[in-house]
Amino acid sequence: MKSKEKIILHSDMNNFYASVECVLDPKLKNEYVAVCGRQKDRHGIVLAKNEKAKALGVKTGEPVWQAVRKCPRLVTVSPHFDVYMDYSRRAQEIYCRYTDLIEPFGLDECWLDVSGSTLLFGGGREIADRIRNDVKRELGLTVSVGVSFNKIFAKLGSDMKKPDAVTCISRAGFRGQIWDLAASEMLGVGRAASRILSNHGIYTIGDIAAADPEHLRKWLGINGVKLWNHACGRGADIVAPYDYSPPVKSIGHGITCTADLSSAAEVRKVMFALSRDISHKLRKHGLKAGGIAVGVKDTDLRSREYSRKLNKPVRCSSEITEQGFELFCKNYDWSLQVRAVTVRAIDLVSENREVQVGMFDDVNRELKRDRIEQSMENIRAMYGKGAVTFAGLLRGVKLPGESEVNPVMPKYCATSYTGI
Repeated sequence: MKSKEKIILHSDMNNFYASVECVLDPKLKNEYVAVCGRQKDRHGIVLAKNEKAKALGVKTGEPVWQAVRKCPRLVTVSPHFDVYMDYSRRAQEIYCRYTDLIEPFGLDECWLDVSGSTLLFGGGREIADRIRNDVKRELGLTVSVGVSFNKIFAKLGSDMKKPDAVTCISRAGFRGQIWDLAASEMLGVGRAASRILSNHGIYTIGDIAAADPEHLRKWLGINGVKLWNHACGRGADIVAPYDYSPPVKSIGHGITCTADLSSAAEVRKVMFALSRDISHKLRKHGLKAGGIAVGVKDTDLRSREYSRKLNKPVRCSSEITEQGFELFCKNYDWSLQVRAVTVRAIDLVSENREVQVGMFDDVNRELKRDRIEQSMENIRAMYGKGAVTFAGLLRGVKLPGESEVNPVMPKYCATSYTGI
């Protein structure tokens, strides 16, 4: 018996950050608006723009000064991520009226499998229009919705007409609708893959479908075969349930510093601050790191990453810092100063996994470290993230939002631990 065709929607909230800012401040509605990172923290790039700014060529990811040159009347506003998360949650609550198969793809995008909802709400286009109208009426935002038989084409559909539109891509007609689009329009074809494909004369989605999958495998690995299947309309038709949490494969944190790092000591402080958050997430998920990866971006914006396996898993921020800093010192040649640093915990294992103890390991010291950091976690959980920190992070850390701290003792002060 032939299975019923899937009906998958991809809902994309148009110019999400900028649109939310215009809802919060109606005076912005008729202005040229861009949501931008703080320039003093060297995050002075456009995070989102509204339709008016987009029409004048303002692009996401470009420097603010460049955007202002294109659009002299540009109004820049700082991001409010907590508000965006709330609007994202409220949009997903609307989606839940139509299906429980909802898979988020960032804050502003979701896939929905509405195959089982047609008897209640009508076909895919009808459900898409219902969602579009609900979001507009209740949140004041517009969405573009793609309707298709798999996730890849549904996302393509939501990108084809903006803003406030519905695009349907059927199994019978998808070749005529999408095969002439640039290969880079399809999910999974990033800049590197697009460059490799164009070097072999493959420029459109139709070119991918017409290519020999074994050649694609040779050029792009297993991802090349996936792209070929997607271009031919195969696969990618499973939408995860709303409450599904994918397994954690790595936990990382990276940031652009407020000023270039000119010494190993400054890099170590930044790594320590990043490792503190990584340690928190490892404990939250009941995991330890079996390996460490460190990413560095220099002042010429060139990135490189180094990684290593560990003799035994770790989760304390001090141990993560030690391993990451040793890796950095061993590999970075200091031909240029450091602009950005990333630390990742990789090869994750359960915190309950048994570990062979080495003859010269100081087990008592490790247990003491772990107990101290767990106590700090408990204090933060009760009184907030800033209630307790490491003394080494009180001053001189070149991170956005970090400030020089002058602790006042003993009343209501931030407790500190010297750590590593």
